Parts: sequence; C-alpha cells; structure tokens
Amino acid sequence: MPMTFPRMFPIRQVFPDVCLKDPVAAAREAVLASRLGSRISKGCRVAVTAGSRGINQIPGITRAVVDAVRALDGEPFVVPAMGSHGGATADGQVGVLASYGITEASMGCPIESTMDVVQVGEVEEGIPVVLNRLATEADAIVLINRIKPHTAFHGPFESGLMKMMTIGLGSHRGATLAHSMGAAALPRMIPAWGRVILDRAPIALGIAIVENAYEHTARVTAVEPEDFETVEPTLLDEARALMPRLPVD
Repeated sequence: MPMTFPRMFPIRQVFPDVCLKDPVAAAREAVLASRLGSRISKGCRVAVTAGSRGINQIPGITRAVVDAVRALDGEPFVVPAMGSHGGATADGQVGVLASYGITEASMGCPIESTMDVVQVGEVEEGIPVVLNRLATEADAIVLINRIKPHTAFHGPFESGLMKMMTIGLGSHRGATLAHSMGAAALPRMIPAWGRVILDRAPIALGIAIVENAYEHTARVTAVEPEDFETVEPTLLDEARALMPRLPVD
C-alpha cells in the first residue's frame, strides 16, 4: 500500500552544549595569565573595548576584564568599538552599551566615547587606516569580542578581534570607509588594516569569545597581539563548527 507523507513535518536537532561553567571567571583568569602585566605599568590608562553585538554574559565578562586590568595596576576605562552603530554619535554608542548593561556603575570605571579618529597609517593605493582617538591616546588597548562567522563575507577574519580593531575602533569614518569598499573587499582589507594598527597602535591583548549553537559561552581565550593573525582563524573555524546547521546541501 503506498504511503502518504505530509507536506511538512516537524523535526528537531540537538547540538552539543559544551560550555564554560563560569565565563566571567574564565575571562578574569585569561587576562591575569596573559602577558598583559608585562606590557603595562602602574597607572597606565588601558582602553577596554565594548562592541554593539549581543554577546552572552558580556556585562560580566567586560567587568571581569576591567577588574583584572586594575589588579595588574592599570587604570581601565571602557571605550565603545562599534563603528557607526548607535546613530554614529558618541552618546548613541554609550546608550547602546547601557542597553546591554554596560554602564559606568556596572563596570566600576569610566566609559569614554568619541567619534574622533586619528590616521595611524595607510595601506595600498593610499587608503587611510584610522583609529578611535581615545584608543590611540591610551597606553594600552584590550579588545573583547566574539569570534563568529559573518553573514556578508567569508575569509580568515570575519567577526572578531581583527574586525573590531579595524572597523569597530575605526568609528564612523572607518566603518564608512570599509562599507564603501563593499563586503567582497573586507577579507583582504581587514588583515591589511590590522597589520598597520598592530604595528602602530598600543594593542596589548585580545579576549576572544567563542559561543556554541545555543549561544552559550564555549571558550574565552586571551590572544596576544603578535598571535592575532595565527590564532583568530583557528578560533573562527571552531566557532563555525559549533554553529547550528541544516544537515542537507
């Protein structure tokens, strides 16, 4: 007898939910175990970045990094690193952070915001490399971001530390420049801009977050600036493997 199948049928996938029990503690431990302490001295002003994407437990993770910087005798402050988000205004970006629970009260340190940028160099054909003025004036910069595949382009560096450093800290001008080149150019331009910034700006550490299919924190890793180009692509591969997917071509 022929069988009749419904046009639609509910199915369920279950993905591995391997995650950290305490991402906040992991973030603090990652900073303290890194070489940041050898890169800063007592009283150094350390810019800790905060982006505009919803990251699991990001207020606690950011506060843990701030506290760890202070434990290493640095003077931390939070700086928005979200390109032109928040209406491309300094106050708008502070408001975005507040919507995530990142405020001066919750962080225990100042939040300083500006759209001003400084040109720190240039790449091919005279394309400028710009960086947020407050970040360039700091003694050290600690980046915090989630490593994740991007929806508009693919390459060894997608959403992550290098993109936050080049486009996020590029503020409105840097983000506008990047977007005007089109998504197809970003896999080539992000590492090109990044090399200039790593060479000429006080990038001192990256805190990379990888989430699993359920958006739970699977990993928090401290990445030294000299290792950005080799470590971030491996974390991106890990993040891609953890993402949910349909089991068909």
